[in-house]
Amino acid sequence: MTLLALILAFVGGAAGSMCRFWLSGMVAQRFGATFPYGTLTVNVVGSWVIGFAAGWLVTHDAAFWAPLVKVFVAVGFCGGLTTFSAFGLQTWSLVLSGRWVSALVNIFASTGLCLGGVALGWGLAQKVF
Repeated sequence: MTLLALILAFVGGAAGSMCRFWLSGMVAQRFGATFPYGTLTVNVVGSWVIGFAAGWLVTHDAAFWAPLVKVFVAVGFCGGLTTFSAFGLQTWSLVLSGRWVSALVNIFASTGLCLGGVALGWGLAQKVF
């Protein structure tokens, strides 16, 4: 881990967080708060961005830039915008490698365990506070 990598993750994360705040707020204002349209939008946009970056790096001779782009875009920007994008890319990588069962397990385990984690955290907070 270099200082440059830390700086790229920091700057990308700040940009992604600002984009998440702006975009999710704009979408929620436009479409209302009866459904989490803003969160859905940032998750889809973040998934598209990480897919585009990964696809570009794979199809271009980007050996020099690949680690820097990955840290700035995938870890930083998309990490600040949404962690769902990393889930999407990792699941897509499983599909591309023919590991369909692993992809499905990842989908159901991530969804179920994350919802379970929210429920457990919620329940604990209700009991403690």
